[in-house]
Amino acid sequence: MDPRTALRDAERRPYWLDSTARPEPCAALAGDVRAELAVVGGGFSGLWTALLAKERDPARDVVLLEGGRIGWAASGRNGGFCMATLTHGPANGLARWPEEIGTLERLGLANLDEIERTVLRHGIDCAFERTGELHVATEPWQLRELAGAAALARELGIRLDVLGRDQVRAEVDSPTYVGGQWERDGCAMLDPARLAWGLREACLAAGVRIHERTRVRAITSGGHPTGRGLRLVTAGGTVTADKAALGTGVFPPLLRRLGHFLVPVYDYALMTEPLSAGQLAAVGWRNRQGVGDSANRFHYYRLTGDNRILWGGYDAVYHNGGLIRPERDQRDATFVRLAEHFYQTFPQLADVRFTHRWGGVIDTCSRFSAFYGRSHGGRLAYAAGYTGMGVGATRFGANVLLDLLAGEETERTRLRMVREKPVPFPPEPLRSGVIQLTRWSLARADAHRGRRNLWLRTLDRLGLGFDS
Repeated sequence: MDPRTALRDAERRPYWLDSTARPEPCAALAGDVRAELAVVGGGFSGLWTALLAKERDPARDVVLLEGGRIGWAASGRNGGFCMATLTHGPANGLARWPEEIGTLERLGLANLDEIERTVLRHGIDCAFERTGELHVATEPWQLRELAGAAALARELGIRLDVLGRDQVRAEVDSPTYVGGQWERDGCAMLDPARLAWGLREACLAAGVRIHERTRVRAITSGGHPTGRGLRLVTAGGTVTADKAALGTGVFPPLLRRLGHFLVPVYDYALMTEPLSAGQLAAVGWRNRQGVGDSANRFHYYRLTGDNRILWGGYDAVYHNGGLIRPERDQRDATFVRLAEHFYQTFPQLADVRFTHRWGGVIDTCSRFSAFYGRSHGGRLAYAAGYTGMGVGATRFGANVLLDLLAGEETERTRLRMVREKPVPFPPEPLRSGVIQLTRWSLARADAHRGRRNLWLRTLDRLGLGFDS
């Protein structure tokens, strides 16, 4: 089918958020209130922080402030891959924190286990499936990369099956596959919006006060009777809190320092109509794993509960200057390109159409995994930079934030990963030049059997390199 024809009737909004299950928003803040802990941001980072704070101390007075609606941004429009990795994959973690990689993998898997238990305990209907992820090679050169990943997985005790061409095609059938790996335990598929809404309900049931459509305009010290608190200023009133946790991702930061470490990158996705029984049989996919290919510009894809295929990735777009604009959530050139790639991957689905197309920003930092810190004399803690893998890692990050606010030395806060910051991005216009050169170089590497040019090799030597 012609991609433009297949996209003609596709809704221009995230599939997950286009649901009758979406709850009515909580009331906006009206007036001045006090709290022990104020949480800024109603995505996964803020929701997990608020819920875990109440689990640690049910009597703690917690208020959560969200500028839009719960889960409306990256938390509600991602692919729904809930991964164990805290480091954007073991290879990236090994390159940056080799002495900690075993601990980080253990903590990440335990974190995913806890997410699964939370979903069950609170009865969150988010289509949670612990299916693992297939890492597929579509070019022979990618098999070398996968072989290195398999060797590292064996060293770290990660349960991973190496699959030849016929074996991987027996799992998910595409003529583009030349081999692959099945990481059995480290990934679950879920509906991210329903997870966010379920966490919202769990927070409310625990006594968290949630105010949606309440954008925090400023955070300042003072205003507390002790003189040591924080004031969070909104259009409808002020929250005075002992401490605050900041989880606003890439949006204009309330802490100016975060702007040095974060850039907004736009990611895009499509959703197909539900597959018929015959169409699904033509692909296989009986074990319902998430799938990611192994190019530098990679695709990620998965089945939904009603057997649609979410198809995303490839184009990670940075707009020079780094401004975030709502109109950039739609990019027709990318949607057409993604549709073309879908039909190349699954020619047996040539008659399948798309029902939704969408995009939006993710918070990217130079180490491709979250970083943490404190401000205002330790009364405010923040986490950011999840780089597209925050569905699972934000729960770990929430525990880090609460540890930091408590002033506790824990296994988490002792990690060098937690104590160190990523390399900051240079100021504009140099920032745009560096990012666009890197994007061009990664595309060139894909076109030349994975060979990394001088620029990418330089970034590798500086500890700033990245591939998928």
